Amino acid sequence: MRVTVSHNKPKEDVKRAVERSINDLFAASGTLPVQIVNMHRNWQGETMMFSCTAKMGFLSSKIKGTVEVTDKDITIDADLGMFEKLIPAKTAQSTLESKVRGLLA
Repeated sequence: MRVTVSHNKPKEDVKRAVERSINDLFAASGTLPVQIVNMHRNWQGETMMFSCTAKMGFLSSKIKGTVEVTDKDITIDADLGMFEKLIPAKTAQSTLESKVRGLLA
């Protein structure tokens, strides 16, 4: 799944906001009660690689991907593991996009 959102903030401010809020981007939304554990992240220049485990009841799945911050936008590429089969793609994309917009507000 890929989500790109434009911004008009300084790149370093956006990177700090991503660092602070990456757990919240994939955590519970109104759609499913998902808990994020074992978050790992590593910045290489303007790109953060991340991985975590998403838990919902007795189910758990690895989530991994990247967040790229440019002067004009933020792009999240994420592999939601088995949750991609449980959540319609359009719903997951719109939820993530909404959370990114909230992060940048």
